[in-house]
Parts: sequence; C-alpha cells; structure tokens
Amino acid sequence: MERTILEKIPPGTDERDERTDRGEGLFAEDAEILDRFFARDEGAIGICRDKYGGRCRAVAENILGSPEDAEECVSDTWLRAWRAIPPQRPRFLGAWLAAVTRRLALDRYKAETAEKRGGGEIRLCLDELADAAGDGDPWNTEEDARERLRDVLNRFLAGERPEARRIFLRRYWYACSVAECARREGKSEAAVKMSLSRTKKRLRAFLEKEGFSV
Repeated sequence: MERTILEKIPPGTDERDERTDRGEGLFAEDAEILDRFFARDEGAIGICRDKYGGRCRAVAENILGSPEDAEECVSDTWLRAWRAIPPQRPRFLGAWLAAVTRRLALDRYKAETAEKRGGGEIRLCLDELADAAGDGDPWNTEEDARERLRDVLNRFLAGERPEARRIFLRRYWYACSVAECARREGKSEAAVKMSLSRTKKRLRAFLEKEGFSV
C-alpha cells in the first residue's frame, strides 16, 4: 500500500535549518539567479545546473535507483523552473529545486512500480516510516485528512531539535541511505539509526495526541 504522505513532508535540511538559524534570508547569489529568471535569461538554468545539479541528482537517484532516470528528472527540473519562475520567486532556491526534482522522481517511481515493486532507497524508507504509523496506517488517507496530517507533520518537525530534524528529513524526504546520513552528520550509522528510531517514537506519540489512529 503506497504511503503518499511522504510527498507532503517539507524540504530543507542544511539550507533551511542553517540559514534560518543564522537569521539569514535569501543568499545574494540566489537572488541574482532569480533576477536572471525574471529577465528570461537562459543563463540562469546553467547556473542552477552548476550549483544545485548534484543535490537534485542525488535526490532523484536515491528515489529511483537509476542514474539514467535520475538525470532525466534533473533535466526536467530545469524546464519546470523556467516555466514556474516567474511568477514564483522561491525564498530557498536550492530546496525548491530539490522539491521539484523529488516530485518528478516520485511520479516516475509510481509509474514504474504500478505493476511491480521497484528498487531504489525509497521503498525501504516507506517501510521504515510505516512503523511510526502502526496498524492504523494514517499515511494512506483521503485528501482532507492528508492535508491535516501534513500540518501535523510540519508542526512535529518544527518542534524537533535541528539535528534530529535534519536526519529525519534526509532519510525520509531525500531518501538518503543511513550511511549517507551518517556521513553528512559526521556520526556513526548506529547513532543515526538510534536518532531515527527515537524520532519515529516521538512522531507516533504526537500523531496519537493529535487524534490519529496509530
């Protein structure tokens, strides 16, 4: 059973947390890139590719497990960005682009796994996160309940310590492996697994408090 609420978890680990913690807004360089988009300067796409291509590629490959499919999603990301900016002007450009890539990769993942269970790290992430839901499985809900759950998840994550939130989002939003999470956090894999386990327990308790059947 597909647990689509993962699509609703907000982006942002390094960029949002660290810049928000420092009280910073939009990086000047990102503002210049967005100005190029608004001026319909196609050079903006090349700059995005150089600056954020690696991040977007990693997001897509974590979900799809295929470098070739991931590259196609990244290419589509630049096209989506060109069509969306303007009128949109993302505050966190890197996180916004990663979110676009993730949406594209999830759409491709769903299409490819409609008749079979596929590869990629995302299946393991779904199974792991399902543990927090218990038998009630609130991840597969009607649209109105899903939107409410999105709000609950946002509030839960906002109340988490930055380190725990980063690890949780890296694992379940960006679909990074435990080893990759550990490398980025400078921690052991055992420490990352412990952090994820504790966060999922807190999430389950939070969901119960909010009236979800878990």
